[in-house]
Amino acid sequence: MFYDPRTEHHGLPHNPWMALIVPRPIGWISTVSAEGTPNLAPYSAFNTVAANPPHVMFSSDSAKDSITNAETTGHFCVNIATWELREAMNLSSAPYAPDVDEFAAVGLTAEPCRNIPGVRVAEAPVSIECRVAQIVGLAPATGATCTNRIVFGEVMGIHIDQRVLRDGKVDLALLQPLARLGYRDYTVVRESFEMLRPVLDQN
Repeated sequence: MFYDPRTEHHGLPHNPWMALIVPRPIGWISTVSAEGTPNLAPYSAFNTVAANPPHVMFSSDSAKDSITNAETTGHFCVNIATWELREAMNLSSAPYAPDVDEFAAVGLTAEPCRNIPGVRVAEAPVSIECRVAQIVGLAPATGATCTNRIVFGEVMGIHIDQRVLRDGKVDLALLQPLARLGYRDYTVVRESFEMLRPVLDQN
C-alpha cells in the first residue's frame, strides 16, 4: 500500500504511522510549574540528538504542562521508565489538571535534582537533568495548523543507579527500559547484541 498522509487516508482501521517507527524510548519528563507544583508525564516522541555535548529532545502535539513548565522555568529532567515502574508510568499519563502533583498522585518520590532547580523520580534508575536549549514549533509546508512543539535540552547532569551497572557498562538486562510501540502497545528491552563497525582497507 501507499498513501500521502498530507492528502490521503490510509484506509486502515487504525492509523499505522506511530506503529512504523518502533520501538521508541520513553522520556518520562519531570518539571516544576512556576507555582512550584511538580509535574510528571511520559513522552514517546523522545530521543538523544547529540553526544558531545549531550542533548536530548521531546515533543508534544499540544500545549501540555511539561512543555509549558520547561519553557517557563528553563529546565526539565528525563527519567527512564522501566519494567518495574510501568504501572506508575502509565498512571502518570492521565490528563491531570496543572495544579495536581503527579508524583503524589501515582505514589512516586520527587527528589531534588543536583544541577538544575527541579525534581526527578527517585525510583528511576536513570535520570538526566536538562537545561532548555531551544523550543521549536513545526510548520508544515501545506500550511496546515500544527501545534507540535519540540523541546531540545542540554544535559546538565546524569544519575545512574549502581544496580544497573555491570563490568563498567549499563546492563540492559538489569535496567529493563520500556519502549513504546504502535497503538497501545509497549515492549521492554531485556536482550541486546553487539555489532562492531567495519574497518575499511586503506591500501
